Amino acid sequence: MKLRKQVTVFGGAIFCVAVFSLYLMLDRVQHDPARRQNGGNFPRSQISVLQNRIEQLEQLLEENHQIISHIKDSVMELTDTGAVSPSGHLPFRSANGSWVLPFDGRPTFFAVKPQDCQFAMSNRGQADVQMLDVYSLLKFDNPDGGVWKQGFDITYDPKEWDKEPLQVFVVPHSHNDPGWIKTFDKYFVDQTQHILNNMVVKLPEDPRRKFIWSEISFFSKWWETADAHKQEAVRKLIHGGQLEIVTGGWVMTDEANVHYFAMIDQLIEGHQWLEKNLGITPQSGWAVDPFGHSATMPYLLKRANLTSMLIQRVHYSIKKHFASTRSLEFMWRQAWDTGSSTDMFCHMMPFYSYDVPHTCGPDPKICCQFDFKRLPGGRINCPWKVPPKSVVEANVAERANLLLDQYRKKSKLYRSKVLLIPLGDDFRYDKALEWDQQYMNYQKLFDYMNSHPEMHVQAQFGTLSDYFNAVYKAQGVSPGSRPTDFPVLSGDFFAYADREDHYWTGYFTSRPFYKSLDRVIESHLRGAEILYSLAVANARHAGMEGRYPVSDYALLVDARRSVSLFQHHDAVTGTAKENVVIDYGTRLLRSLIGLKRVIINAAHFLVMKNKEFYRFYQTEPFLETDDRRATQDSLPQRTLIEVDTAGPRYLVLFNPVEQERLCVVTVLVNTVRVRILTEDGQTLPVQLSAQWSTATKISAEVFEATFMVRLPPLGLAVFHVYDSPDSPMTIRSDTLLRLPGRNAAAHAEDPLPVRSQLSDSQTFYISSQSLTLGFSGTTGLLESIKYKDDPQEVKVQMQFVVYGTRPSKDKSGAYLFLPDGKAKPYHQKEPAVVRVVEGPLFSEVVAQYQHFQQNIRIHNVPGVDGLSLDITTMVDIRDLINKELAMRLVTDIQSGDVFYTDLNGFQVQPRRRHMKLPLQANFYPMPSQAYIQDSHHRLTLHTAQSLGVSSLETGQLEVIMDRRLMQDDNRGLGQGVKDNKKTANRFRLQLERRSTGNQHDGVFARLSSLFSSFVSMFLTDGVQEMRDSTTTSFPSILSHMTNAILNHEVLALPVLPKRRGIPPLQTFAPLKSILPCDFFLVNLRSIQSQSDPHLPSPHTALIVHRLAMDCGLESQNLGFNCTTTQGQLNISGLFKNLDLQLLQPMSLTLMHPGMPLANDSIVSLDPMEISAFKVKLC
Repeated sequence: MKLRKQVTVFGGAIFCVAVFSLYLMLDRVQHDPARRQNGGNFPRSQISVLQNRIEQLEQLLEENHQIISHIKDSVMELTDTGAVSPSGHLPFRSANGSWVLPFDGRPTFFAVKPQDCQFAMSNRGQADVQMLDVYSLLKFDNPDGGVWKQGFDITYDPKEWDKEPLQVFVVPHSHNDPGWIKTFDKYFVDQTQHILNNMVVKLPEDPRRKFIWSEISFFSKWWETADAHKQEAVRKLIHGGQLEIVTGGWVMTDEANVHYFAMIDQLIEGHQWLEKNLGITPQSGWAVDPFGHSATMPYLLKRANLTSMLIQRVHYSIKKHFASTRSLEFMWRQAWDTGSSTDMFCHMMPFYSYDVPHTCGPDPKICCQFDFKRLPGGRINCPWKVPPKSVVEANVAERANLLLDQYRKKSKLYRSKVLLIPLGDDFRYDKALEWDQQYMNYQKLFDYMNSHPEMHVQAQFGTLSDYFNAVYKAQGVSPGSRPTDFPVLSGDFFAYADREDHYWTGYFTSRPFYKSLDRVIESHLRGAEILYSLAVANARHAGMEGRYPVSDYALLVDARRSVSLFQHHDAVTGTAKENVVIDYGTRLLRSLIGLKRVIINAAHFLVMKNKEFYRFYQTEPFLETDDRRATQDSLPQRTLIEVDTAGPRYLVLFNPVEQERLCVVTVLVNTVRVRILTEDGQTLPVQLSAQWSTATKISAEVFEATFMVRLPPLGLAVFHVYDSPDSPMTIRSDTLLRLPGRNAAAHAEDPLPVRSQLSDSQTFYISSQSLTLGFSGTTGLLESIKYKDDPQEVKVQMQFVVYGTRPSKDKSGAYLFLPDGKAKPYHQKEPAVVRVVEGPLFSEVVAQYQHFQQNIRIHNVPGVDGLSLDITTMVDIRDLINKELAMRLVTDIQSGDVFYTDLNGFQVQPRRRHMKLPLQANFYPMPSQAYIQDSHHRLTLHTAQSLGVSSLETGQLEVIMDRRLMQDDNRGLGQGVKDNKKTANRFRLQLERRSTGNQHDGVFARLSSLFSSFVSMFLTDGVQEMRDSTTTSFPSILSHMTNAILNHEVLALPVLPKRRGIPPLQTFAPLKSILPCDFFLVNLRSIQSQSDPHLPSPHTALIVHRLAMDCGLESQNLGFNCTTTQGQLNISGLFKNLDLQLLQPMSLTLMHPGMPLANDSIVSLDPMEISAFKVKLC
């Protein structure tokens, strides 16, 4: 009691002194007449100084308030229980039923600078075309457009080109899918190698011939087997301008389901390969086949120093609208950009497809006649029943004029007199004959056109950059700059429909098992990259590089390439044939095993207290992995830590997040007599729970031990696990089975007793120090959420619903979502078995249904980990036919028709539900989160795997969990989706309150208000900026951190017992200073050696993303010190025990170097920006 009084008095005194001092300063400023009279005439320099001082005072006031607030909260938490442990031990259960944990005496503060909140409220750069507005404007009807079915009739005046001839660039290409109908290797053997072999023979035959290539995954495989002659031929073709590498990524990535970490990684992998082997830098992006286009892609390409890009698969109504307004070429600007620094010149193809019938002009019947692979006698023909004709002297005039008519009509859809005509299709040019057919016939047409001035056309083969450069030259601007009168666009191009109401929204969820596996491996890859780079740098610093397994770099390269391959638009999408999916899965599992090896090898070195004792044995690992997967399509099995009385087992925990982490960790042990100690011998509270093999059966040999830890950022912490009969801080969970029917009998088996009761309809609750959750007594599913300090209980009702597919004609498949109407409630004959587990560290409710099991857990810890619901839904629909299972959240939030989904985990895109569109059109990809909000609350569903999401009614969020479809949807796959797996879909559900003005009380609120108005007067001349809430939205800092802990789980790595004993181990905390909490470390990627691609160079790529945040949501105690720095970062002061010997800004994919900076330079990032640096750590 005496201690509590002292803390309270001391805290109150600090608070009063700080507030009174600041009040006097403000009072002096306000009441000094001289200052007040001259206030409007300050010199700018003085205003700037004053503004900075005011900002510093605001910051100090904020930090002061936060620290006092948290001291007060901590004291109140101790006081509120009104109980003392009977045994003197913690944790214990108080009289009111809540658990009291050992007091974590480390104060944390939340100190976000006011300037770092301004970005979310800033005015945006004006866009001429906003995609949200386009969706509202269009009718989305589909009238017959004539020969251009989805368009309109195009007319022109033949004299239009008399003064400025039409420039035509025909761009031959071959679209090579790295896996789809065949596996990657099968495609390479059967087709791709022949395309590239023919290319090095056929292009040199005529210097006027051109060709473009995109997929480096295929190109690098071909290069490995190509002889020196072929390699030199490629270099000559590239430097001679006949061959262009476009985009240069490892694959042509999907843009819906992918996370920006992997988008960047596959781009780096491709670009680094190009730089090393060919010494070239791509200029133009080429994306003809992804099923819809994300606004993230132009940003990444822009930051990689590309100047232009091309897209194809866009909703046919949008294409028609853009064509009618001649807006098919535009500057694509990020919706959050406050200026124009993100503008990327983009060309949208106008017609149905990228094949030859749909690229020369509006009439596919005519264009098909100029696909000379379809000449009579070949394997493919023209569906319009008019075959191509070889061009000869007798018909060249008629053929050239017929083709020119199509060219002119297509050119009328664009603003320049430069025209792009792609010439290719999937896996084209694999036969030498086709090279001759296409190039020779077209060259005759070009020669005729160019030799007849009255045709006013200049036609030639070209590369993609040839075309873009000609546009820039004709418009009189430098490459990448905005031509006069070309529109600026912001937004994205989801969802895609190619015809009728055929929306490609099914692939947002198809094969969720592999979407989940992909993200698990991405997190492992990022963690392995960081630990490997730190381990090698520390080994170098200690002079032990020769003893460390630097050769693990080959495992990193293999994993980078496997993950990159899976970002292909027929891989992560779930739209490949079953045997191809198995091939992808096998590659991913091999890489996951390799990454776990990299992690345990790095962790082994880094936790050694005395590095002289470090010994690496390839066949005798020091650590075990956290889990294992038996096959590529099986769920992980966590590693069992077997303890006995002979001595302790050691456990190393890896925190892949760049902030300190206060969280609960669960491991499997073989005894209930478990005791867990920190490195310095402090006993930790442990909650012991059963391991359930079925809904009602527990294991007698394996138990779950859950404990609370505080882990250093990007660090490794060491713990001791004992078999101890005296474990007063190990408390067994209280488990209740709510069973349907009359046979509900109580269980009381040792070592973990389980109670049971008949289920009833009464709502029941579980609680933590932050949350109280209500559950339906009937279904066992969530009903409500209530925060401890909020009197209002918010309705958040969980439902499961089922979609069928259409009974006739077109049906849902891997790509398409074609439901048979609204979803129907999920029903099963037997009521669910519901398990309620409560304890000091977590409480959970598990509802077991026939086709899914939902586990909702809350953690009784302060900070991020305790402020959201941890949800795992185990889905198994392998016995359903043509059904799609959806999870729906129904709330009282007045969200109207607006909801928000993320694009690639990088940015948030507002969406609007349109009743004029079919149900399936209102679904969007959700790679990392979706939310709904009103003036009081925001409800965010964070996801660990990409799934399809919508809000079909106000206050609702709905996620498609899995889909089982028995038929093909006629998009080329030739299969349904019948290879479903038992899948664990993981989420975090977060309810946040919108601040009502300033959340501080009394004098503090008034002072803060005075500061804000004072700053505002000088910064805005009294004009208040209005927030544009329609085109942008941002997560809160709590939301950013919640997403990070969901997607980057703590890895628990047991130390294997050793006959010789375990050498002394210690915590590894790599950061010397805390990273600002609005910075995300995207990667710390070792750059490959120029001499040996399987070994690293001394250089590392440091890639950081500065997050933008919405500060209008109430701040919470995050459990770590959260500070911001207005985007300033001191990289030289970041890493402990390492010297920074190089700091060089780079383009995003490391191809374009900036001037090296002084090693002690402070770098600066604007919100939302991603920056890359080449560093040397020694």
